[in-house]
Amino acid sequence: MQAIVALRKLRFTGPEIAEVLGMAASTVSGILTRIGMGKLGGVGLEPAERYERERPGELIHIDIKKLGRTERGAGARIVSMANRGSRPKRRDGAGVARQIAGWEYVHIAIDDYTRLAHAEVLRDQKAITVAAFLRRAIQFFARYGVTVERVLTDNGSSYCPAIHAVACRALGIRHLRTRPYRPQTNGKAERFIRTLIASWAYGAAYRSSTERTDALDGWLWYYNHQRKHSALGHKPPIGRLT
Repeated sequence: MQAIVALRKLRFTGPEIAEVLGMAASTVSGILTRIGMGKLGGVGLEPAERYERERPGELIHIDIKKLGRTERGAGARIVSMANRGSRPKRRDGAGVARQIAGWEYVHIAIDDYTRLAHAEVLRDQKAITVAAFLRRAIQFFARYGVTVERVLTDNGSSYCPAIHAVACRALGIRHLRTRPYRPQTNGKAERFIRTLIASWAYGAAYRSSTERTDALDGWLWYYNHQRKHSALGHKPPIGRLT
């Protein structure tokens, strides 16, 4: 289903989708009709949905980004690449190969109105981890005088278990989910993640994942207090709270 939707948004015709996915054209046609994408029309050409809440804390966007862990340096620029084995690699912002040694997860929360952001590098994305992060994120915003009313997440399995619903009720906040197949609904989280990854995660050469994680707090302070944001009149997020 997701593959069909993705190809349709790239303006593939029904027969083209069927050919790419090795499915019957009638099956693809039926699915497209059922999900409201039967007519190509302006599919994939829709303007971005831009909106902004009216006050701090009215809506917090939450998301998770999976990152490859690195070990023994960040590539040939720091240490020799000899005898590194065949583990997968990823290139950083400078084009340096980084060897992946497992995974870690960056959990983020960003306020819709101010763009004030909080992030943590955690070991997994299990429901209990997500619930604990949510509690700490609420505490972070409270230190700036922001009372969180609602949180918006995607429909991923991390946010569906009962434990997350219980956490939201205990914290007195309402949990909203993005519309199916509409990731742009959580666009502010997606945009923040792109900035985070480009500037912090892969924008510098770290000797280890631990060193990268240690640099996160400093980067977040810069983002919240100094980095100018075009949507905020070229002021940092903190500017909307002062």
